[in-house]
Amino acid sequence: MFCFVGLAARAEDTDALIAKGDQFDKQLQAKEALEVYLPANKLEPDNVKLLVCIARQYRHLMVDASSKQEKLRLGNVSLEFASRAATLAPNNAEAQLSPAISLGKMLPFMSSKDQVNASPRIKAAVDRTLLLDPTNDNAWYILGRWNRVLANTNVVKRVLAKTLYGGDLPVTTNEAAEKCLLKAIEINPNRLMHYIELGRIYAQMGRAEEARKYIQKGMAMPDKEKDDPEMKEIGKQILQKLG
Repeated sequence: MFCFVGLAARAEDTDALIAKGDQFDKQLQAKEALEVYLPANKLEPDNVKLLVCIARQYRHLMVDASSKQEKLRLGNVSLEFASRAATLAPNNAEAQLSPAISLGKMLPFMSSKDQVNASPRIKAAVDRTLLLDPTNDNAWYILGRWNRVLANTNVVKRVLAKTLYGGDLPVTTNEAAEKCLLKAIEINPNRLMHYIELGRIYAQMGRAEEARKYIQKGMAMPDKEKDDPEMKEIGKQILQKLG
């Protein structure tokens, strides 16, 4: 009987910690969220939803980190929690997508070799996610970015990837990237990152008028997510280049 009482109390403590962390998460207060999420994780190390939440906080901290080394360190911690969630929950779309988000955030700061190795991992995670939930707009957004980056990887980089790292980079197109972002907007028209990323794709396709239209639409929307200011800065830079 005492065993059952102890388990019930433990579950109640965990639920209270997670609820408190969720409030901080909504307010984009990553440090404060981790202060309660991490103790909850010690009580319930296999709680998939909690692992996904913790991974997200470390990604948020990456945005605020000043050095490349610190961004990568935080990204790797995020990836550990995300990967554990994905392993524990093979049929949970959010858990499957979490490692792809972490890897995508780390990509600009990785070595060329690590970027080559990360590319198929991102694609595999997104494919699994969309198989489980075709209406996941975040997965379509990540797939669009993946296609855009690879579509604009030049021949020299592809040869180097094959020669130095033994990895073949997939061949894709900006048109494939465009379709993914249009799908993301169709599913969720309320995220500014979808519009700015689509505008970015159009800029690379040489479709300046459409690029301006979508970037300006995204930049006119209010900031709601941690990455929104960074996305708006990217949009601003592209608009300046377009003239």
